Amino acid sequence: MQIPKRLFVSGYRNFELGIFQDNDKKIKIIKAILRNKLIEYLEQGLEWVIIGGNLGIEFWSFETVLELKEEYPSLKVSVIFPFETFGEQWKENNQLKLLAMKEMADYVDATSHHPYQNPGQFKSHTQFLLTHTDGALLVYDEAYPGKTGYFLTSVKKWQEQAPYFLELLTMDDLNNYLENL
Repeated sequence: MQIPKRLFVSGYRNFELGIFQDNDKKIKIIKAILRNKLIEYLEQGLEWVIIGGNLGIEFWSFETVLELKEEYPSLKVSVIFPFETFGEQWKENNQLKLLAMKEMADYVDATSHHPYQNPGQFKSHTQFLLTHTDGALLVYDEAYPGKTGYFLTSVKKWQEQAPYFLELLTMDDLNNYLENL
C-alpha cells in the first residue's frame, strides 16, 4: 500500500509509558524512532502529519515534525481536537504544551465546536480522522493495551470497507531500535 500524504500519528499517552518528566531518556529515543519513520514517509510523499492533541506520542510527534520542517519545509502539521475545550483541565505545564500546539501548528480545529458533552464526540473525532487521512502510524502494541486501542479497532473496521494505510510500532520495534543504537 502506498505511503499516505495525510498521516495520523498517535499512540500511548505519556502516563501509559510511565513517563512523567520532560527530561525522561525514553522521550529522546521515541522521538528518534518517530523522526526516522517520518523521514522514510517524507521521502515517499508524506505532506501532512495530523495529531489529536494528546500528550505522549502525539505531542512528541508534533515536536518532531517541527524539527523536521527545517529540512522539509513543505511538511505540515495539523492538530484536530475532539472538542473545543480539549485539555483545559490539564496542569499548567501541560497547558503550555497545548498552547504550543495551537500556536505552532499549520492548521488547528476541533471536530466538535462545543465543550465536552458525551463520548460520542470521541467517536465523531475518530470518524473524521479516518475520512480525512490516508493512513495512521500508531506507536502501540496490542499486548500492552492503552487508549489508542479504540482507534486501532476503528481502523481495522474501516479497512474492511476502504484502503487505509496502517503501521504499528510495537514494544518489540522500540526494543529492537534500542538494541541497534
